[in-house]
Order: sequence, then structure tokens, then C-alpha cells
Amino acid sequence: MAERERNGKITEYNTPFIEQRADPYITRADDGKYYFTASVPAYDRIILRCSESLKGLQDAEEKTIWTRHESGDMSKHIWAPELHYLFGKWYIYFAGSGGDDIWRLRPYVLECTGDDPMKDEWIEKGMMQCSDDDIYSFRAFSLDMTVFENKGEWYCVWAEKVSVGIQISNLYIAKMESAIKLKTPQVLLTTPDYDWERVDIWVNEGPAVIKKNNRLFLTYSASATGECYCMGMLSIGEDEDLLDPRAWIKEKKPILKSDREKGFYGPGHNSFTVTEDGRDVCVFHARTYLEIIGDPLYDPNRHTMLIEVKWDDRGYPVFDYANKFF
Repeated sequence: MAERERNGKITEYNTPFIEQRADPYITRADDGKYYFTASVPAYDRIILRCSESLKGLQDAEEKTIWTRHESGDMSKHIWAPELHYLFGKWYIYFAGSGGDDIWRLRPYVLECTGDDPMKDEWIEKGMMQCSDDDIYSFRAFSLDMTVFENKGEWYCVWAEKVSVGIQISNLYIAKMESAIKLKTPQVLLTTPDYDWERVDIWVNEGPAVIKKNNRLFLTYSASATGECYCMGMLSIGEDEDLLDPRAWIKEKKPILKSDREKGFYGPGHNSFTVTEDGRDVCVFHARTYLEIIGDPLYDPNRHTMLIEVKWDDRGYPVFDYANKFF
């Protein structure tokens, strides 16, 4: 907090919803309860909060439901957990590394043994499995996995790096056979095409999906994790073939980026939720100051923020810091 106050500008827009929680994910269950999870600065555990209201997550008790291994796989860089209910159970998807290479990131799965994510036991289901005929997925740096349903089918989207040297992070999509295994080989969905996706490093990561007006909108994060970090978007009609990358439309400009006047720096890695009265909300992280000492990845002050998502005449989402949630 002291560092934020020293370097930052707190405005009427950028007061954090939850401090020092990056890669935030909020979901509302069928019973109306809200659940929150996110990366913690130490990257060493997975936490959950639960509340009867969205605003109540701010002060809800935080529970550690899983802790990193002492060595080997899943012992380092526990990143970007997401809580989803599919195939009749609660699952958490997250990235972890370890062993001889702390950058050997792979997607892993936890399964809840009961109906209450806060009280029931969570068990490890291992690394996410690719389809039997897929010789590419999860062989390299892979993270930021999300899942979503459309027309009765479940889909998985994740970031994975390819090439040599300073690798490029692309987004891939596949259908799911189960909560822990893909049914189809990966399809390249998007690669960093534009200058704003290529600042310092070439990155597309952090996918999130919202459905509205018979269309799916997939947001993602781009570039390095400092002030240049920003959000882009793809979209597709819900009746089109989601595994056809040519059917997706990619926006040429970022939909959310740093705003020095309003005090947001490096917005990204978002998720979506809905209020009790049906308003759509974008959940994302950002810093409140520009100056970062050392590696931005280990700066703890990426805070969870909320803005309301408005919809334009075309039926497309509008992301504006002026659309304050509270």
C-alpha cells in the first residue's frame, strides 16, 4: 500500500476492488453465490472467496484450498486459477511449473469432491490432457486456460508459446471430451499481429469469454506486463464453427489500455461476471502507478478492478473506465 501511495495516483476511477490479487476470476453459481480466485503475489497457493453478493467478495474470508508442491511439478509459479462448473462438478484450472526449469509452465486441474468449493476436499487430476491425435498441445510453455460452453459443447482456450529464442505466445482452441481431456487437436486462434501486441515481447494470453446478442466475445491480454499490457478482442457468431479461425473477427485496436489520467496501468487478464440485477461486469487487474522497481512480474501491486460492461448499437461490448461498478 505504501508503494502504491508513493508512486500512484488514486483517482475517482481506480480504487481497487481487491488489492494484490492479479489474474482475477469471479463466477456466479446457479444458487446465486459468488466465488473469487486469483494469483497471489507469492505464486504459491490457490485461494477462494465466497459471498452472497458481488460486493461482498471484497471483505469475504479468503481460504487456501491448495498449496504448491515442495519440489517437482507444481512447485513454482502457481498462476491464474479459474473456477468452473462443468460435467457435473467444480474444477479449478491453473498453471504451474517446477522441477529443473521454473519456466516449464503447464496447465493443471483440481477437482472438488463435493458440491461446496469452500468446504469440500479438492483433489489433483494432473496436467490437462490433449486429444489422442494431438502431438502439439502442452509440449511447451502453456498457461491461462479457460473453458466455456456453446450449443451444448464445451471448449477450451489457452496460451502456448512456439518458435525458438524469445518465444511467441499464441492462443489455441479445442473442444473438450471431459473436464480434464480435450476431444480435438489444437487450432491456432490468434497470434500477435499488431504493434500493440508486440511491445517488449510478442504475447496473446489470458483469454476470457462472454456471450451476448447471439455472439461470443473473447477478450485476451497482449504485450509485456508493464504499462504496455492491454486487452484485445475476438468475436464470432454463436452458430458458426468455433474451430474455424477464419470465422473469428479480430479487433485491430486494444479494447482496454493504460490511462494515466484515470490512473490505470497495464490492465489485463480479465474475466466476466454478472451482477445480481443482470448487469455485465469486466473483472481485470491493473496497477495504480507507472514506476515499477525490478521485474514487473514480481511487483505485487496488480489489483483486482471492476468496470461495468455496456453494449453499443451493434451489440458489441464497450469497455470504459468511466463505467464504474460502484
